[in-house]
Amino acid sequence: MTAYQDDIEAIQALKEQYGSGWDAINPESAARLRAQNRFRTGLEIAQYTADIMRRDMAEYDADSSVYTQSLGVWHGFIGQQKLISIKKHLKSTNKRYLYLSGWMVAALRSEFGPLPDQSMHEKTAVPALIEELYTFLRQADARELDLLFTQLDEARLAGDETAVEFIQSQIDNHETHVVPIIADIDAGFGNPEATYLLAKKMIEAGACAIQIENQVSDEKQCGHQDGKVTVPHEDFLAKINAVRYAFLELGIENGIIVARTDSLGAGLTQKLAVSNEPGDLGDQYNAFLDVEEISEAALSDGDVIIRRDGRLLRPKRLASNLYQFRPGTGEDRVVLDCITSLQNGADLLWIETEKPHVEQIAGMVDRIREAVPNAKLVYNNSPSFNWTLNFRQQAYDQLAEQGKDVSAYDRGDLMSVDYDDTELAQLADEKIRTFQRDGSARAGIFHHLITLPTYHTAALSTDSLAKGYFGDEGMLAYVKGVQRREIREGIATVKHQNMAGSDIGDNHKEYFAGDAALKAGGKDNTMNQFN
Repeated sequence: MTAYQDDIEAIQALKEQYGSGWDAINPESAARLRAQNRFRTGLEIAQYTADIMRRDMAEYDADSSVYTQSLGVWHGFIGQQKLISIKKHLKSTNKRYLYLSGWMVAALRSEFGPLPDQSMHEKTAVPALIEELYTFLRQADARELDLLFTQLDEARLAGDETAVEFIQSQIDNHETHVVPIIADIDAGFGNPEATYLLAKKMIEAGACAIQIENQVSDEKQCGHQDGKVTVPHEDFLAKINAVRYAFLELGIENGIIVARTDSLGAGLTQKLAVSNEPGDLGDQYNAFLDVEEISEAALSDGDVIIRRDGRLLRPKRLASNLYQFRPGTGEDRVVLDCITSLQNGADLLWIETEKPHVEQIAGMVDRIREAVPNAKLVYNNSPSFNWTLNFRQQAYDQLAEQGKDVSAYDRGDLMSVDYDDTELAQLADEKIRTFQRDGSARAGIFHHLITLPTYHTAALSTDSLAKGYFGDEGMLAYVKGVQRREIREGIATVKHQNMAGSDIGDNHKEYFAGDAALKAGGKDNTMNQFN
């Protein structure tokens, strides 16, 4: 007996219990509605997807080749189409997630219009997007099941028992489009209480994994821009605790916290750490500061002084009242950040780097794993990197180290189209192709994501259509570049009425009104041209 059949029988029993008043209720129709609404709350989704992520993390620990992936999305429809495409081409959503980027919320979802990635957008936009994404993913389930129900009815009408049995098995074993979302809470949008309150909203909307960074909230910058300011570890750990309490309060006991460090590119701190004894966490943080030794006689009013090993040290303070770290300490600070986060409640790490280089990442992870052997990363395969240039430079250096003749290449101009068909370019592209596999095997990367891909694809496809449609191609630009490809590649949106739920609505009308239902999908519906 399947859940679908169980629901039919349970609703039939209810129908009998309530008597003639329920005569119009069809138990199978009601069971179909239940099947199409598997997840009734965001917390159900958060628990279901947290279980998936925990299973995937354990599988990665046993075998680093089974890493996970996601693409960043900025609208429910984009996320929905991504999952529909994954199921169509790859047959399963296993190990494939969604990423919710704070950058894209700021740039595309703020009521202020496009904003820089500085946490100036409405923080309520983040849980709102999580809820929107899951609304669209649940609608994808409803649509797919509705198509199966229609096929089941047609097979029954035709008396094709083999088809009935096959379609029924597809219904019984239907794989949901609902997958984990790793959601960006930036630096928490304020103090730990603000972080806790926002985390609760995000979890209630369905988030099972929350990514939080160690930048200061009121000076937060994009991870790939200058001017980043970090906070002492105790400040960051308070926010990790706030997120954990939010998960526990809402009953998601295995919720995932992704602790991001921006220390590799952050040269500034807003305040000194509190230190109670030599070598404690605060002292380790302060030890990275750029300081100058000073005598007591040379002290000025307003000076901030650290005493270490009997010496008086004055941290270099900028006009902005920020303190700077010593150059060259970034990797050491990253390692300390990561070990500290994992030892104090974080589940996964995010190291924001300035380039995609497996050995650079691995060098830090090797050191982290000396303290936490199963340390795992979420890594940003960022569009902020010039992937072509970075990997052509890596290929150039590899060829040079191998003693190959590289005199035909100008390392400073490797983006040139003149190199596209060369051995160097082919080597670079192969390194890009295997970057995720290599990074997961060598550098502990459990999850690979691209933060902003659909921002760029939307712009690129719109540019292509606008160029042709408003130019000489006219309507052919749409027909040849969009609709004809949709038809031939089986893109669901070619039947946009169906995608928006028209056929589901027709079936509901029949459930509710029977033969009196006025349906939209009859012979005069132009969508029939795409059958």
